[in-house]
Amino acid sequence: MKVYAGMDPRMPLSDVAHYARRVERLGYDGLHVAETVHDSLAVALLAVEHTERITVRTSVTLAFVRSPTLVAYAAWDLARFSGGRFDLGLGTQIRQNIEDRYGMPWSEPVARMREYLDVLRALFSSFRTGDAPRVEGDHYRVTRLQPYFNPGPDATTSAPRVYLGGVNAGMCRLAGERADGFITHPTNSNPRYLDTICIPNLRDGAGRVGRDLGAGFELVCGTPVVTGATRADVDAERERQRRLFAFLYSTPAYRRTLELYGWEDLAGRLQAMIRADRWDSLHTVVTDDILATLVPTATFDDLPALLTARFGARCDAVVVSPPPDPAHDTAFAQVVGALRGAPP
Repeated sequence: MKVYAGMDPRMPLSDVAHYARRVERLGYDGLHVAETVHDSLAVALLAVEHTERITVRTSVTLAFVRSPTLVAYAAWDLARFSGGRFDLGLGTQIRQNIEDRYGMPWSEPVARMREYLDVLRALFSSFRTGDAPRVEGDHYRVTRLQPYFNPGPDATTSAPRVYLGGVNAGMCRLAGERADGFITHPTNSNPRYLDTICIPNLRDGAGRVGRDLGAGFELVCGTPVVTGATRADVDAERERQRRLFAFLYSTPAYRRTLELYGWEDLAGRLQAMIRADRWDSLHTVVTDDILATLVPTATFDDLPALLTARFGARCDAVVVSPPPDPAHDTAFAQVVGALRGAPP
C-alpha cells in the first residue's frame, strides 16, 4: 500500500516547509493538503518547493468556489514546477458552505463536477498544444484562450493527475468514469461503506465507459486514525478524535456510514445540538464503542496490521498522519515502512 501523510489544516504557512521535509524523511509516498483556513494550492506550492521526492496532492481543493481556468493555471504551474509530483484533488463541499461561507451559487454537484473536469481536460490540452479550448455546457462556457494568455504550447509538461474526493454514490460513479483516483472522506472510509457504496459505484462508473480501474486508478482511504506510542498516548488521541468525529458527523451529508450501522439517532442528536449552538458539547454523545468501530485505534506497534486488515484488500493507499511529537519519528518511520510493504 502507498501511504500519504495528512497535515493539520490550521498549520501556519511558515511551518509548511519544515513539515513537508519531515514527511519526506519519514518515507511517505506523499502529502495530502487540506483546504479549510488556507488556500490549498498555495500550501501545495510551499510543500512542492521544499521537497524532492514525494507526491503533493490537494485533498481537496474546492472546485465550485473557483473558476476552472484559474485552477487549471495553478495546477499546470505546480505540475511543471514539481517535475510531475503534483496531483490535483477536487471536491464539491456541501451546499451551506458554498452559499453561506463562500457566497457562491450552488447547483447539482455531480453534473457540475463532470463539466468542471471537461473544462480542466480541455485547458490542459490547450496548454500542451497552444490551441483554444471549446467547452459549452450548462454550467461552464470556456471558448477563449488567446496565445498571450496561454502558457503553452508546452509538450514537455504532463498534466497533473486529477482525483475526486467525495461521499455519495454519484460522485463515486463520476470518479470511476472520469478521474485518476478517488479519496474517501474521513466519515466514509469504514470498510462497510467501502464495500457497500464506494467500491461498487466506482466500478459502475468505470463500466459505463468501458474502463478498467486497475489501470492506474488509485483508491485512497482517508480514514481518521487514533494512534500513539503508548496506550496513554492512544487514550489522549482518542479524545481529540472524538471531538473531530462529532463535528464531522453533525453534517447531514456525511451521515451515510452511521445509517449503515443503524446509528441514525446519533446523527439526529448531533444536528439538534448544532441547532442549539452547543458546539462544545458535541463530543459527549459519541460513545467509545461507536468511535472504536469507525476509527481504527492502535499503538504504533499494532497499527500496520490493523490498517492492512481493514483496507489492504480494498484500497491502494491510506492516509496516516505522523505523530505530533517528532521525538517519535524513528518509531513511526517503521510504521510507514511496514504499511508500504503491505500488499494493496
